[in-house]
Amino acid sequence: MKSNHTQKNCSNVHLAIQDTLYVVSGKWKLVILAILVNDGKMRFGELSRHAGISPRILSKELQEMEMNKLVSRTVMDTKPVTVEYAATEYADSLKEVIDAMIKWGQSHREAIKES
Repeated sequence: MKSNHTQKNCSNVHLAIQDTLYVVSGKWKLVILAILVNDGKMRFGELSRHAGISPRILSKELQEMEMNKLVSRTVMDTKPVTVEYAATEYADSLKEVIDAMIKWGQSHREAIKES
């Protein structure tokens, strides 16, 4: 059986992983995405409380996620102004990754508790 591990293939794999990590890096992005993908639209304050993230950090993370087309931001015509955030259709392409991370994290937590 011939190996598929050429220098070019390895470089492409490494680059793809780096690109993915660049977009979802940080402590909170995947947590925010998991909440929005599973729970739907949320107002800023509600999302901050639900995730346990300070407003300053949440704002920064949401801006980066919006720039990467993972989150949409809707300003509501209310007084006071409210803003809703939702996962985009593009963010749904990460659902498998998020679900796999949840499953692995749950297994890992159990393995650590057992030892």
